[in-house]
Amino acid sequence: MIMMWTALESEEQLTEIKSRSFEQPVVIFKHSTRCSTSSMVKSRLERSEAPEGFGFYYLDLIRYRSVSNLVAETFGVQHESPQVLVIRNGACVYDESHMAIRMEELPEMS
Repeated sequence: MIMMWTALESEEQLTEIKSRSFEQPVVIFKHSTRCSTSSMVKSRLERSEAPEGFGFYYLDLIRYRSVSNLVAETFGVQHESPQVLVIRNGACVYDESHMAIRMEELPEMS
């Protein structure tokens, strides 16, 4: 399956993500466009096979810093970059950062 990102660009979308997470796990990938590690992780995710049944959101945290801060506050996680969160039933059930981010671990967390 080809990676299909939904851009996360507004604080209002977090309400949608929480609601959607009761129907399917939702992945939020927080990406810094100024960080080579973040670019490498994003590329690795896009080359990996995405598990079926997940929604995938991409957050440019440089451009949408207030949204990034609200993600950390809403889901009770420390801000990191790059960072991947899995949201299930309105809560963050998985939080990983940097080179530890691996697509293969996501199905285990749902």
